[in-house]
Amino acid sequence: MNCVTYVDLHRHVSLDIEAELETALLRLAPTSGTGAAKSAVSRLLRHQKLRHPLSVLPMMVHAIETGDPGPAVPLSAVHVLWWTSACYLDDLADGHGTTASDSLSQNEALLASVLSGAVLPIQIIRSLPVSAAVQVALTAEIATGWVVGTEGQLTDIDGDADGATRNSVVEAYRGKSGGPFSMITAMAAILSGASDERVELWREFGYIFGILWQLFNDQEDILSGRNEDLLNGTVTYLLTCVLEEAGTPGAREDVLGWCAAARNSEEARAELTRLLLAPAVLDQYTADLDAFRAEAHRLLTTLDGDAHHVPGMRHLVDHAAQMLLRTHLVPAPV
Repeated sequence: MNCVTYVDLHRHVSLDIEAELETALLRLAPTSGTGAAKSAVSRLLRHQKLRHPLSVLPMMVHAIETGDPGPAVPLSAVHVLWWTSACYLDDLADGHGTTASDSLSQNEALLASVLSGAVLPIQIIRSLPVSAAVQVALTAEIATGWVVGTEGQLTDIDGDADGATRNSVVEAYRGKSGGPFSMITAMAAILSGASDERVELWREFGYIFGILWQLFNDQEDILSGRNEDLLNGTVTYLLTCVLEEAGTPGAREDVLGWCAAARNSEEARAELTRLLLAPAVLDQYTADLDAFRAEAHRLLTTLDGDAHHVPGMRHLVDHAAQMLLRTHLVPAPV
């Protein structure tokens, strides 16, 4: 079935989102002075480019509710600003800081991330031609999104592979990735004038989509060769599949040993990657991906909405739920 995909939509509205971001940045420019704040946030936005154009997600929600994606362009700008801040802070928490040392120091980027993630989104909300009650509700969603996302990220940072399960990792994913997506889908539903019941359904959809997108990101990390999760000692869902597949206490201890060594050893990362891509592990991962995809589609069926725009959201769900990893990608032993 042909439908307008999220990439298609972004191609048509990207200039509108950029214009909204530029307007937001102008609010930082003082009537006199150096304009250092605007400059720092601009440089952070250039440095922390998002790899996928998911900024259109609130526009897709608004279109499903009303038939018109346009009024949610400001929320797309909020989405970009929030994730720009969150991704930088995530890099900082992982010990990476900023690699743009020639144009943006770590201290500048940290201060810019505060403006990007908190101040500018609130200023955008306050500029919307909506009632004070809607502005209050939208601002509350930003606060909640930060709390839930931070809680999930802290859980992720403190993750202990020895005690991790698939369920415990899903709870962390529901916070660190699901929280921000539930924030923006709920905001779009509120802006559209949807009922409280529909806002909560969109919030739950955002949580499930966030889990799917984190599982998608985990796969991309392996396929790209970045292996940031192994280098950072991150307890991923795929890793818990390996731990639960380990047949004996001895085999489990071996996996945990490779996890501990993977931060500093290329050999350990290669061995752990081989275990992550074992057929039984990938079978479990595929089954769980399918279950989360089915739940996202169930929510969309319940929500229904504009028939022209729902297929695009279903397409996005299917894209996020792809099984990209294959057993034949197992690297040769080092």
